[in-house]
Amino acid sequence: MEISPLHAFSDNYIWALRQGDKVAVVDPGEAGPVLDYLQQTGTQLCAILITHRHNDHIGGVSELLAHAAVPVYGPAAEQAKINMLTHTLNDGDTVKLPALDAEFQVLDVGGHTLGHIAYVGKADGHTVVFCGDTLFAGGCGRIFEGTPQQMFASLSKLAALPADTRVYCAHEYTQSNLKFAMAVEPSNAALQARNQAVARLRAANLATVPSLLADELATNPFLRSTAPEVIAAARQFSKDETLQEPVQIFAAIREWKNVF
Repeated sequence: MEISPLHAFSDNYIWALRQGDKVAVVDPGEAGPVLDYLQQTGTQLCAILITHRHNDHIGGVSELLAHAAVPVYGPAAEQAKINMLTHTLNDGDTVKLPALDAEFQVLDVGGHTLGHIAYVGKADGHTVVFCGDTLFAGGCGRIFEGTPQQMFASLSKLAALPADTRVYCAHEYTQSNLKFAMAVEPSNAALQARNQAVARLRAANLATVPSLLADELATNPFLRSTAPEVIAAARQFSKDETLQEPVQIFAAIREWKNVF
């Protein structure tokens, strides 16, 4: 299965999953990039996968359905907001896409929105995860509807995937995320190296995603709530030297990012 990024809006990625002449797309906020890709590659749309209800992830669905009546998979908890869903999904469900010879397990990763889900599967022998706006390269999504506890639990689920998992998030936020990460954990050598590598990619207008989960575990402050320098940064920001529990550290770092 070939996975390609389709650029939408200023910094969104729609992921195109292709096997032969069949294509599924993840989070088509716009129809145009998908229709252009189908025309350029001579392929046919076979399915749409949705992670959550925000318009920059679902805005193109209706137009795509007018082009091809395909199944639309998405979170059952947000069905009222995504009325074009044909298959509603809950944590632990399986999505089978025979046209792509692909299968995905559904994870409940609420927090950014209450019903947010992620899709975990295999491609080229590697685990892949399409995680929408929950986990970003170098960062995580804002907590619009859930709680810090919910978001922390969701990120912990993703962090428990194999270290060689390829993380397909939905935005090109990496450079700004790493700027914040450097403020949190400036002595992290792996982070320093990643920051430089990402700067080179962006200078060449190249994508920084997918990322490897191993790199996220080594450099992403939202997955590093037990790292001493992250703990110290959380205490300094919150002016609370008693913070110790990982979820407390995460909540303080997320609050800092909100105002960074």
